[in-house]
Amino acid sequence: MILVWIIGLLLCGGILCWLTDTWKAGYAKWIALASVVADGLIISALLVHFVTGTGPQAVSPYPAPQVTTPSAEPHAASPHAATPWLIDYRNTWIPSFGISLRLSMDGLSLILLSLTIFLGLLAVLSSWKEISERTGFFYFNLLWTLAGIAGVFLATDLFLFYFFWEVMLVPMYLLILIWGDSNRRYAAYKFFLFTQAGGLLMLLAILALYFIHGRQSGTYTFDYFAILQSTLSPTAARWIMLGFLAAFAVKLPVVPLHNWLPDAHSEAPTAGSIVLAGLLLKTGAYGIIRFVLPFFPQASTAIAPWAMLAGVISIVYGALLAFAQTDLKRLIAYTSVSHMGFVLLGIFAMQETAMQGVVIQLIAHGISTGALFAIAGMIKERLHTRELARMGGLQTSMPAMGNLAMVFAMASLGLPLFGNFIAEFLILLGAFPQYATLVVIASTALVFSALYCLRMMMRVFFGPAAPPTITPPTASAQQDIDSREWIILGLLCVGIVLLGLYPQPVMDLAKETIQQLTLNFRI
Repeated sequence: MILVWIIGLLLCGGILCWLTDTWKAGYAKWIALASVVADGLIISALLVHFVTGTGPQAVSPYPAPQVTTPSAEPHAASPHAATPWLIDYRNTWIPSFGISLRLSMDGLSLILLSLTIFLGLLAVLSSWKEISERTGFFYFNLLWTLAGIAGVFLATDLFLFYFFWEVMLVPMYLLILIWGDSNRRYAAYKFFLFTQAGGLLMLLAILALYFIHGRQSGTYTFDYFAILQSTLSPTAARWIMLGFLAAFAVKLPVVPLHNWLPDAHSEAPTAGSIVLAGLLLKTGAYGIIRFVLPFFPQASTAIAPWAMLAGVISIVYGALLAFAQTDLKRLIAYTSVSHMGFVLLGIFAMQETAMQGVVIQLIAHGISTGALFAIAGMIKERLHTRELARMGGLQTSMPAMGNLAMVFAMASLGLPLFGNFIAEFLILLGAFPQYATLVVIASTALVFSALYCLRMMMRVFFGPAAPPTITPPTASAQQDIDSREWIILGLLCVGIVLLGLYPQPVMDLAKETIQQLTLNFRI
């Protein structure tokens, strides 16, 4: 029931924000903050229980095993030997169609849920002064986006998973459309069309699994663990897998399906950019880990070299495009394409070491890139521009912001001491034995990462100041970060350094999930 509370607090908090704003202006942001903090306390308690080993024993939500034929696509390896699931909640919803309210949490879900609430809290704080119109509706959309993301990380009913997948899409579309920048309408439409097209392909794949399982077992259900026991012919497995993979590749995003990302990032409000980069992209990686690999192990193995090649292309392409940008937020957006390429490379390496690196990369990228977007929003609030040509010399007037930006730039390029270094090292180490050529090519992108990070810092903070005729100086442009911004950037800084110095708790939480997943692919 605690999993229902986590999602319900965000949904109810969003509705209260919208309703309260019509009665008393200014209360919505406090309700949003309280909702996220309440969820944070619940998840902190769960983390303490499960990290220290004092929580309840893991539960097995799997049904009785079924016999499979040798020629069919096998299900996930022996779920009864050991289960990574920590909490499993199930209640009926629409029993006539086999739809249940089933939420389950393992170590991977707990890690990503913690990241969701952490970045959600910072997204609320980053909007404190930026959003001054229709604030209640803004926080409604923000909290419902977070609720949809949390539901995606917890749902173990395929219909419920798709429901939450759509719940997080519509509010994010509205955040960009209503509170975005000058070209927001174009960016919002592109975001919606790309993600909705991928989502419809996933829906067709879910329905195919639903009917195949129903014909085999006589029971029509969307239950994740029941469908996991189904047998699929190689042809059916390949086509159904492509339906799931298309939706997740768009959200990840993978080149050439990334085209929506730079526009959405650059036009979204600061909170929208933080949630997009830090959380929405992670749902694509989570979907591949949770659905594509366990449901279709043979088809995944067959497509793995091509998927890893796409990951390497994304790594290099994203880094080169980031270096070429003249818009600060678009530059940061293209770094996400590059970093998510490492995630795709690590997932389809199908090795435990690489998969541990993927989990850490999901957190590290969310923190470091979310911080860079937060800084970009703070700079835009002061200078009213995102153009690099209209910046320069900000280290003199804003030394604290410049120093913190340097920390996150170093994290983004993967220097030791930060979580990104641990993640990329483990991914490359795990993938190297079987795919050495691809790993060598991917490693060259680390040089490009240094180039675009140094270029960004030189153009914004350490280069010559923009002429007054280009950017007239104002009082706000000279202000360094305030106490609220210190809290946002300070928490992000502590998080990325702690992850780099001591990633073991994260690795321990994800260990059982990863071991069970990679068991199908051990040679």
